Amino acid sequence: MEASPHIRRILQRLPDSPGVYQHYDAEGTLLYIGKAKSLKKRVASYFNKKTYENGKTRLLVKKIADIKFIVVQTEVDALLLENSMIKEHQPRYNIELKDDKTYPSIVIRNERFPRVHSTRNVIKNGSEYFGPYASVKTMHAVLDIARKLHPIRNCSYDLSQKNIDAGKFRACLEHDLGNCKAPCVGKQSLEDYDRGVEAIRDILKGNIKDLVRTYDTAMREAAERFAFEAAEDFKRRKGALKKFQAKSTVVNPSIHDVEVYSVVSDPAAGYVNFMKVMDGSIVHGQTIELRKRLEESDQDLLEYGILEFRRRFDLHSPEIYTNLDVRPILGDVKWHVPQRGDKKRLIELSERNAKYTMLDKRKQQEQVDPEAAQNRIMETLQKDLHLKELPVHIECFDNSNIQGTNPASACVVFKKAKPAKADYRKFNIKTVEGPDDFASMAEVVHRRYKRLRDEGEALPQLIIVDGGKGQLSSAVGALEDLGLMGKVAIIGIAKRLEELYFPGDSIPLHLDKRSESLKLIQRMRDEAHRFSLAHHRKRRSAAALRSELDDIPGIGPATRHKLLAAFGTVDGIKAAKEPELLRVTSLKVIQAMRSHWSEDTGQASE
Repeated sequence: MEASPHIRRILQRLPDSPGVYQHYDAEGTLLYIGKAKSLKKRVASYFNKKTYENGKTRLLVKKIADIKFIVVQTEVDALLLENSMIKEHQPRYNIELKDDKTYPSIVIRNERFPRVHSTRNVIKNGSEYFGPYASVKTMHAVLDIARKLHPIRNCSYDLSQKNIDAGKFRACLEHDLGNCKAPCVGKQSLEDYDRGVEAIRDILKGNIKDLVRTYDTAMREAAERFAFEAAEDFKRRKGALKKFQAKSTVVNPSIHDVEVYSVVSDPAAGYVNFMKVMDGSIVHGQTIELRKRLEESDQDLLEYGILEFRRRFDLHSPEIYTNLDVRPILGDVKWHVPQRGDKKRLIELSERNAKYTMLDKRKQQEQVDPEAAQNRIMETLQKDLHLKELPVHIECFDNSNIQGTNPASACVVFKKAKPAKADYRKFNIKTVEGPDDFASMAEVVHRRYKRLRDEGEALPQLIIVDGGKGQLSSAVGALEDLGLMGKVAIIGIAKRLEELYFPGDSIPLHLDKRSESLKLIQRMRDEAHRFSLAHHRKRRSAAALRSELDDIPGIGPATRHKLLAAFGTVDGIKAAKEPELLRVTSLKVIQAMRSHWSEDTGQASE
């Protein structure tokens, strides 16, 4: 697009260095923040293109009236700066974080005899915070196991030594229930209480393996001292921890202190899943939705999601697993894209969670706004097949030709990704002799679109033919004869590997087997096959009945129906005795059938 004189002057002085750029409109409103390895090349690229596939990008470029930039040392610095600026300014055309709500955390308070409880407010007063937790249920499960293993107070008393010595407090019901050891009246020392808090801290950090080992050692030492009650207590704690750990163990316990990230996306949004793994146990997991604003890639979404999760949860793991290659955006971190084994299974689990969230969002959207869901499917198909127009109207053809008899074809029509059954059409093949699938396809495509053209009806945006290169070439030839090639897109789908063929291209397109685009194409192909086969069977049945019974004088549709209902087949009618036949029809009809079949036998023997 053509840049204004002011923008051209800015482009001329942009440095060939990493940095962050900011687009502003004529009113000075910040529209977009972006990062670049080369500010000069990246910013200029907005104005080098004559057109954009993405309408939002086209609108953004039209609005740009001013550009500002910040130069940094490296591309990684640019990414980090971009992320922090987006969080602060939230420009209209940048990725939008959809679930930036406040999640609860667990806090160990900075006080004498620290309390441990849930909170949604982070106060920087020296207290320790763990989380946030996306699931309140999960958070309470962690708190419950911690408190059962190490009873702690939940009162808000100022337990200074001076107040305890002065006897200002008395033991409460929590002490009687065994939920607190009453440090308020001196029944528990500060050292013993702090040991319990340290163990709770390990549980919250996910260091369960070390804590199990500590309890095991303490249990054995207590048993050797014949302190059997203490040994039993340590055994109970060890068993409770191992049971808690078993609920979340999904990989090899040797995988320690790792963050796992994966991303899936559709045309409107990306979904980034995060899992925290400690000693083979998933101690935390969550998926966030990132609304796309321009043409963000899955890599862009994943990088943004990683930075967001690490900021939100204050993460510092030394190792990160991802499902895509990303730039080393963080220092002192090892990056892996696992290919096999337990690490790969972790990635697959993360991807399943991200996909579940995406599908759940789609179902919610379909319930609230079915038309929006249909538009999303059509937009996905347009993007995957590189179509010029949104495929609102799609038609699919299939031939049925069993043993070369009664060849038939059918055309099914989908509008807005839904079947339009009133527009389905059946075809009897008229000009083709024998089982010639290619010629049959050419005939029905020619007949269908000649009629639409001559009657001034709207053409579909996409035609699908069931078959590979041969059927596609035949259909393309028919469109060329009508002068319609180029006015409508056409593809063929081969059954064996579900390859998609395009005119003039011998290399097929393979879509992801789980993609919405392929599922829609397969659904249309299967519907066309069903409709075509039903038409073929009807013609074949009608032809078979007509040759056997309808050629006999005196037998009409009603009599034919009675005979077939009583004896099943024509052979059953032939084998039936005369008394049996008389219970269904008249003697005159029986004599006509006997006469007709005896003539056929005589002709066959001559």
